[in-house]
Amino acid sequence: MAQTTTPLTFTVRRRSPELIVPAEPTPRELKPLSDIDDQEGLRFQIPVIQFYRRDPKMQNRNPASVIREALAKVLVFYYPFAGRLKEGPARKLMVDCCDGDGGVLFIEADADVTLKEFGDALQPPFPCLEELLYDVPGSGGVLDSPLLLIQVTRLLCGGFIFALRLNHTMSDAPGLVQFMTALGEMAQGASRPSTLPVWQRELLFARDPPRVTCTHHEYDVVEDTKGTIIPLDDMAHRSFFFGPAEVAAFRRFVPPNLRKCSTFEVLTACLWRCRTIALQPDPEEEMRIICIVNARAKFDPPLPKGYYGNGFAFPVAISTARDLTNKPLSHALEQVMKAKNDVNAEYMRSLADLMVLKGRPHFAVVRSYLVSDVTRAGFDEVDFGWGKAAYGGPAKGGVGAIPGVASFYIPFINHKGESGIVVPVCLPNAAMEVFVEELNKMLIGNKKDQILQEQNLLAVSRL
Repeated sequence: MAQTTTPLTFTVRRRSPELIVPAEPTPRELKPLSDIDDQEGLRFQIPVIQFYRRDPKMQNRNPASVIREALAKVLVFYYPFAGRLKEGPARKLMVDCCDGDGGVLFIEADADVTLKEFGDALQPPFPCLEELLYDVPGSGGVLDSPLLLIQVTRLLCGGFIFALRLNHTMSDAPGLVQFMTALGEMAQGASRPSTLPVWQRELLFARDPPRVTCTHHEYDVVEDTKGTIIPLDDMAHRSFFFGPAEVAAFRRFVPPNLRKCSTFEVLTACLWRCRTIALQPDPEEEMRIICIVNARAKFDPPLPKGYYGNGFAFPVAISTARDLTNKPLSHALEQVMKAKNDVNAEYMRSLADLMVLKGRPHFAVVRSYLVSDVTRAGFDEVDFGWGKAAYGGPAKGGVGAIPGVASFYIPFINHKGESGIVVPVCLPNAAMEVFVEELNKMLIGNKKDQILQEQNLLAVSRL
């Protein structure tokens, strides 16, 4: 059952943005990105947000000053983040490491609100996000723009909010958490990160000559023939909690031969199916689910510890809307499991080669739904001296400028102390109501006289 909360409004007072450069001289050089990094689908800025509670032992410390000083120190090790992207022949991206001429954008701010006023359920979508992560005019481009923007906002209660915007071509979630962890270590007095950064983007360069050896349907050219790109107006944003009870309810639909499926796989299959029913596409339309798969350990040897570039693939499962709607859940689940299992070292090599041969295309968005599991990424573990984050992770759903096509799986503890996963979902208002009904059917059966109880499925809508 959806809960609607009263919109939270507050005022944020920001100091002028400043550029933070490495505390010591760093090399001036051009560093090419990998052929996984610079694909079109990663050429956007992605926001992350961390909420921190007041810590009595830190009451005389200004979190903005602590983090600003630590940032200058950690950039000595992660100096490419202080650079700017340039584009070379064949759309190849490289970082111009500027040796003092670049820098990371930093904003210090205060808000007249307490952490408690955000509510017990800290989860996307967050109110006033544009105030907590200010889009400095002229800073949001892919080329010749800051690669990182950080805003630290102090709260009335003594807590603070750390918000960050990253140019996604530089890092994926594990790479970004590695950087943020290092920043936290320096904020607490370390002289160097416990995990030293590894650039080595050449490990994911295309082969010479490039050769596509695997099938990559995620980069198919898909025409929007029947108006099935989600409209951007009249959208509903809700977050859903799935704990042990919800996952167990979904597993009731899994046949014995698929019982070894992961929580990610069964949850993804359920969301794909319910979302398809909610959108009511033409039955013959092909619907797509894109699963982010971390491929770091798929290589032999694995990518080195400390590698902070993008190390994942976008494998896609495809099914007609009719099959997703009418066949048992096992149909969607089998497609999801196969897509994930397709990713190996050869798949990644083939993917890098495809990027070079096909001009670094964007993955197909039409009739697609993308899911990314960040439950183990470690955003909530990042500590700047005030303890672990009350919430840490993606600031919103969506991919780049495309809302409605992506959801993150975020670790969450509900009001009963149960650990689970919260999933932000964005759909047209009418489709959202059907989506909730379909989830309801799977969780409590087809009893029309029952409603979705709050303890079973938390759906929070913030306007």
